Amino acid sequence: MNPAAPRMLTAYYVLLDDGGSSGVRFGCNDSLVGLARAAPGTEPLLTAAMNALLQGAGDADIPLDPIEVSDVYNALDGSELTFLSGSFDGTTVTVYLAGTLSLGGACDVPRVEAQLTHTAVAAVGAIRADVYVNGQPLSEVLRQD
Repeated sequence: MNPAAPRMLTAYYVLLDDGGSSGVRFGCNDSLVGLARAAPGTEPLLTAAMNALLQGAGDADIPLDPIEVSDVYNALDGSELTFLSGSFDGTTVTVYLAGTLSLGGACDVPRVEAQLTHTAVAAVGAIRADVYVNGQPLSEVLRQD
């Protein structure tokens, strides 16, 4: 009997100044790239994906050739965010985070937004994502920093 294939999730990270060569070009001439990892246990994929992103790229990530895990940047590394909850209505995924968002400069604004929204959308197959930090829309929180 074959064991069941592990459930996979994708968390999105940044290749700095890659110009879209390895992924979707955005922000400050960066590329957004997804790294896959096995989803732990039976927790919902949204929970697992957001926790994976907030914990950072680690040994469990599967690099996409020719990308190495050590090459990616996580604009959330300086932040202390916790995934509280999320929901999916068939079109929009809504994510609630709590904690402190710390940015490393102006270029981290589009990086944080892209990483959070793309990871959430990929986890549930949504069309769009609404992300809230301490009850405020992410767009407002990013304008304050």
